[in-house]
Amino acid sequence: MKNTALKGFLLASSLLTSVGFAHAADVTLTVESWRNDDLQIWQEKIIPAFEAKNPGIKIVFSPTAPTEYNAALNAKLDAGSAGDLITCRPFDPSLAVFEKGHLASLNDLPGMENFTPVAKSAWTTDDGKTTFCVPMASVIHGFIYNKDAFDKLGISIPKTEAEFFAALDKIKADGTYIPMAMGTKDLWEAATMGYQNIGPTYWKGEEGRTALIKGEQKLTDKPWVEPFEVLAKWKPYLGDGFEAQTYADSQNLFTLGRAAIYPAGSWEIGLFNTQAQFKMGAFPPPVKNAGDTCYISDHNDIGIGLNTKSTHAEEAKKFLSWVASPEFANIYANSLPGFFSLNSTPVKMNDPLAQEFVSWREKCKPTIRSTYKILSRGTPNLENETWVESANVINGTDTPQAAAEKLQKGLDSWYKPAK
Repeated sequence: MKNTALKGFLLASSLLTSVGFAHAADVTLTVESWRNDDLQIWQEKIIPAFEAKNPGIKIVFSPTAPTEYNAALNAKLDAGSAGDLITCRPFDPSLAVFEKGHLASLNDLPGMENFTPVAKSAWTTDDGKTTFCVPMASVIHGFIYNKDAFDKLGISIPKTEAEFFAALDKIKADGTYIPMAMGTKDLWEAATMGYQNIGPTYWKGEEGRTALIKGEQKLTDKPWVEPFEVLAKWKPYLGDGFEAQTYADSQNLFTLGRAAIYPAGSWEIGLFNTQAQFKMGAFPPPVKNAGDTCYISDHNDIGIGLNTKSTHAEEAKKFLSWVASPEFANIYANSLPGFFSLNSTPVKMNDPLAQEFVSWREKCKPTIRSTYKILSRGTPNLENETWVESANVINGTDTPQAAAEKLQKGLDSWYKPAK
């Protein structure tokens, strides 16, 4: 009888203990994201790497279609049904989510010391006091070129503005290739691949961007007009009918080998690697004169934050600290070549084209796109107006000075710099 009772006691203890273990392991964190193209990378690389070192915490990656993400996320947050971890779009959309009280401050999160103020700028309050998302990746601007075309024509990588136009002249004179693949039909392409690509060279990156926000510079000043003057000189090199050419057309012209140079964002790397049948290289925006400081647009693209309503905040913080680590940086950046880690610890890229882009951080000063923080919150929207004017300048329907005056007038109509 005693033996039976003892067995029963031991069985009960065993069941209770196993229930206790199951409960301890039963913390599941859900990640909200718009990057549905990342699903396989999360399931096969990111989640297994984290869970291997953090038994008891399970991660579920739950993406929404990119065009639906903002609305769907806001609805879930308002209803209290959003996931524990919120993937953060850069700048104003995420700032609005934080200001509604949905994202927690991460100032004290272990690992945040691995990021510079520029790296954190897309997810930091205007006063610079609170950061609310861990930076995950940025995209870098520059130029991708057809190495075979350059070798055939004996062209060296242009380092200065004069060398850049000399290369374009040589390509045009030969006639085999369209010198540069870019269209103006989609407007944003002209601004993003044009104005925001070369502009930091003239307004000196963060120096000019912050001066514009403070009201110490205007868009009609020389550093802001000059990139438009350079863009106006691109027109003869863009090929016939560039005014009707879409972004997809530009991609196709380059990957089919019909154009020699492509003004690029690093996000093109993955696609171009699968489509181009020729060797590719890349170079940063040329400097005005030999010996000048080099500037690149190293634009914050994606971060991740903590839902203030999460019932597993401590476990979520463990995951966020891991996202802030060099281990995560290496996995993510090499899984998505062209989306570069913002971690201060350099990541060696396995993809040679991606490594070329990221190597510019060692010699160029980084900045973000000039219109993205603070200056596009009113109407007219400076970002959208810059699309229009960049296309107009390249098309020749607006002079650089007229374009700058329109942009400054629009900004003045609603933006008053803080004194």
